[in-house]
Amino acid sequence: MTSIARVAVPSGQIATALTAAAVPAAGWAAHAVTLHRRLAAAGRDPLTGALRREVWEPRLQQFIDRYGNNALLLICDVDHFKRFNDDFGHHVGDLVLQTTAARLKHWAGSRGVVGRMGGDGGDEFVVARWVGVGRRTIRLDQLNRALREPIQISDGQFVDVAVSIGAASPDTIGTRERSQLQRAADVAMYAGKHTGVAVQATREHVDVPSINGRRPGRIGTHAGPEAA
Repeated sequence: MTSIARVAVPSGQIATALTAAAVPAAGWAAHAVTLHRRLAAAGRDPLTGALRREVWEPRLQQFIDRYGNNALLLICDVDHFKRFNDDFGHHVGDLVLQTTAARLKHWAGSRGVVGRMGGDGGDEFVVARWVGVGRRTIRLDQLNRALREPIQISDGQFVDVAVSIGAASPDTIGTRERSQLQRAADVAMYAGKHTGVAVQATREHVDVPSINGRRPGRIGTHAGPEAA
């Protein structure tokens, strides 16, 4: 593509770039290790800065308890993520995850929660944001557009990216229990996989069997891998 898209650069990348300019090459490896350890100690994923599971699970429940029906919980999955690693290299795959996480954080705002699912190899995120009941479709459309912006991987070279989104809210699902909302959002996300449409879960999505709050076969269920 020839047009130049504006791309949100993750704050972590900016900080890393500035630090790299100031730290001699000989000391960069030690600095990177220290930064990695500090992020891990803070309960954040070192690559994306998103919260790790042991942190985001309780925070999600606290968020839902606090905001009630105005809490919107999302499961977001980068479509065909493997192709970025296979076609361009793992550094591009990392950039896609970093940029996606930065866009999710911007959308969620300072009160929101953004966590990375599946550990260091996960290409999925869980998100919670305050959204007025009548504004859900508008806010999800805004997020969908932001996540689909091409990502610049080198001078003049961009990659197209898409993210499948499933959303669940307490009043629609009929519960404020985090794992049930997460399951409903996960099923809704899969229902809209590769369609480009953010799907809002209904109570029917809660009835799908799950393991650890996920559909059988999903990452984290110990029932085998599933294609992205």
